[in-house]
Amino acid sequence: MNKFYIVMNTGKDKDFAVSNELKDYIEKNGCECVLSQKDASGQIVPGTIPETADCVIVLGGDGTMIQTARELSDYDFPLLGINMGTLGYLTQIEMHHAKSALKHLFSHEPVIEKRMMLKGILNQEKKSLALNDVVISREGNLRVIHFDIYVNGSLLNSYQADGVIISTPTGSTGYNLSAGGPIVEPTASMIVLTPICSHALNTSSIVLSSEDVIEIEISEGRLGKESAAVSFDGGNSHHLTTGDRVRVQRAEETTSFVKISEESFLKTLRRKMKGN
Repeated sequence: MNKFYIVMNTGKDKDFAVSNELKDYIEKNGCECVLSQKDASGQIVPGTIPETADCVIVLGGDGTMIQTARELSDYDFPLLGINMGTLGYLTQIEMHHAKSALKHLFSHEPVIEKRMMLKGILNQEKKSLALNDVVISREGNLRVIHFDIYVNGSLLNSYQADGVIISTPTGSTGYNLSAGGPIVEPTASMIVLTPICSHALNTSSIVLSSEDVIEIEISEGRLGKESAAVSFDGGNSHHLTTGDRVRVQRAEETTSFVKISEESFLKTLRRKMKGN
């Protein structure tokens, strides 16, 4: 690998000291490097992304990795996360190992892991992608919402709950895990449905095929029209009301991660969760 693109979290690397240090290190080793340009909201400025890159170095935490994956979804750039956050399931390399990881990439062809993404469509119009999850949740007053879940056109179940998480394997260690959902090996192909605080005896998660098409319809509550929201990877929130439908299915786009460490997912999980 000899062409690098660095995407930084401007909140964690405010003066670009880390970004510039890694850029200098890359260029001193005879490789090319471009730093991302961010606007005031922390988004990559349109038209500034290089046409080619062998590897995207992402400086930040899991949130930065997810945002970068969404912003670069039209490109086939593999991502390598360098952790400047806390837990960091998606950021493989700790900051003090950044240069040794880059040195490895200069002379070795790394393993590239493909991760599935989800595509959400609201009322057959608005579309958005998610690497981690699509979440339907209550909005406004602190009361449960009523919704029906259909899989491939057939009713799966009706729920009274705070919401539901539709998760990828990559996202299984995020909100899904906090809500009591199962941990899934991240390169697997499946979709996990996890109710959030369901008012029912059976609140188990449901694991579906990655080829299944899921539809969530907001139904009428006992006080009339419901008010809810749908969010994609914790952002891009859209208001929902009774009768609205959100369709979630596997996206054509994927996210590629550079894998340097030979440590297994389960070993990483044990290390990251130790003491938590």
